[in-house]
Order: sequence, then C-alpha cells, then structure tokens
Amino acid sequence: MGGGIAQVVAASGRRVSLHDAAPGAVERGLEAIGKSLAKLAEKGGAEPNEVLARIANVDELVPADLMIEAVVEDLKVKTELFRRADQVLPPDAILASNTSSIPITSLAAATLRPDRVVGMHFFNPVPVLKLVEVIRGLETSDETARAITELALALGKTPAEARDLPGFVSNRILMPFINEAAYAVLEGVAEPEAVDTIAKLGFAHPMGPLALADLIGLDTCVAIMEVLHQGLGNPKYAPCPLLRQYVQAGRLGRKSGRGFFTYG
Repeated sequence: MGGGIAQVVAASGRRVSLHDAAPGAVERGLEAIGKSLAKLAEKGGAEPNEVLARIANVDELVPADLMIEAVVEDLKVKTELFRRADQVLPPDAILASNTSSIPITSLAAATLRPDRVVGMHFFNPVPVLKLVEVIRGLETSDETARAITELALALGKTPAEARDLPGFVSNRILMPFINEAAYAVLEGVAEPEAVDTIAKLGFAHPMGPLALADLIGLDTCVAIMEVLHQGLGNPKYAPCPLLRQYVQAGRLGRKSGRGFFTYG
C-alpha cells in the first residue's frame, strides 16, 4: 500500500520520501512501483524513470508538508510513528493515516496537532482503484479535511468522507462480507472457488471475497475485525475461526503464497 501511494503521489508531479523501518522493504516497494509504472506506460502512462526520479529512499522520517502512514494495522505501532512524526515534521504539516479501521482520534491524541491529523484511506491496488476514504477525527479541522480532499482529487481519486467510527464505512461493510464467506467454507457450504464464483457472477463483483481477503492479507482482515468487534461490541464482527487458524498457520494470502488459494 505504501508503495502504491508513493507511486500515485509521485506520478502527480510531487516529490516523495519513502521510508520503512523493515530492512529491504523500500527496495521491494520501489521494484514493485517500477513494474507497475512499466505496465501503465504501455497503456500511455507516464515515463517510469521520470516518476521514480521523484521518489527518494530515506532512512528516517524527514520534514515534509504531508505524511501518509501505511504501516501495519497495529495501534501501538501507528501511535509511536505519529508521536515521532509530530516531532520531526513542521508544525503546519498534515499527518494522515491510511489505516483501515484504527480510530483517527486515537492517533491524533499522540500528537500536539490533533487538528492536523486525518484519515486518508486508499484502496488496493492504489494506482487502479479510485476511492479515497477521508476520515475526520474528533478535532480534525475543516482546513485539514479540505486539503486532503483537494489532494485526493489532484491525484485523480474520488474522495468520500466518513465519520471516525470503527471500520469507517468501507470495512464496516466489507469485513462482515469476507467473514461470512469464510464461514461458508468453514461450515462446508461450498469450496472457496465456488464461493468466489458465486460472488463474482451473482453480484457482478470483479473479485470474490476470499480472493480479496488474500489480496488484503488475512492477518490484516483479522486485525480489522478485532477493531470492529472491540469498538462496536457486537459479536457479529468477531473473526471467523477459520481466518484465525489460517493466520496462525502462516497462510496470510498473496504475501505468503497461500491463503484461501495458492499463489506462485
């Protein structure tokens, strides 16, 4: 997700500093960006080298007008990052999160600029999907929300505003759908291939819920559902036991090579 966000921002003519604490993560991200740009160039997109030239690989957070955080879906990890960003970035910089479910208000509370903290939730694959969910925390200012909305439009995206409640809009709808598909497999209603075929052809979805879960990452799906379950207090949001079991087995989806389906 971080690489995809860096790509669309750089493709808009802006300069980007790409940072990840995990060794080799930025290099892998840049490689993926290069492949994505090459495919888009074949369809008339921007020259890959021109876009890549606007992306810098940095070892630490740097002063910038905007930070878009896209780290693991873990409140403690994100909170610490926002605390550090608050110290490094200029006082008028905006701190945005690509979180799928974690409250923006909680992240804002770790900073001295809660009015400049906002959710900017992209969708995967970022260069292709048009939606950006804009989430206002309790103290997010009109100016901040407007700036992020205008940026989304400048990136060729369609912004839609949501309130800062667990899962926002997108995942409050999507995750129960994925969860119920997992239950259909667990209870022997159908095999994964049949579940996804029915969803694709019956609902005109481009991708079935189980393949989508594999793309998102089953560990990320479970983490989002945990936030929904805890935040809303409704047992219908608890992750399906099969999802938990797959995560325990290391079957995380595409990124591990196997989830509901197997990948080469």
